[in-house]
Amino acid sequence: MHYQTALVQLPLVCEVAKTIVHTPEDAATICADLKELAQEAFHVLLLNTRNRLINRQMVSLGVLDSALVHPREVFRPAFLQGAAAIVLVHNHPSGDPTPSAEDVRLTRQLIQVGQVMGIKILDHVIIGRVTDSSRGFLSLRESAVCEFDS
Repeated sequence: MHYQTALVQLPLVCEVAKTIVHTPEDAATICADLKELAQEAFHVLLLNTRNRLINRQMVSLGVLDSALVHPREVFRPAFLQGAAAIVLVHNHPSGDPTPSAEDVRLTRQLIQVGQVMGIKILDHVIIGRVTDSSRGFLSLRESAVCEFDS
């Protein structure tokens, strides 16, 4: 049997970002650039225990009306970067932020995976465009479409 040595580097100081994500508006502001994309993009906001932004990670870049998203790809950056919680964010190129049945199904699945992994999903924000009837995004937490961890 052969053993290999792995070198691991641990940071001595963790710089804390100043950006705090407390509301869906905060997440929508961070990801405002998604509203102009011609294809769906699925991002994850990685947060520390005080909801400070650690990083914004693109998980998937799809086509006009869908993006392939798997729990493994969503939680990999959260696990590797030590996130305590995440906010899911994706865009609808049509401009209408109304969640699809697939958006709701995926969110429920990811909430379950997060519970097993000990990483809270705080919200899923869908970015669209501002209209008379829309503020340009929709929060699945605020719309009570899914039951999120407290």
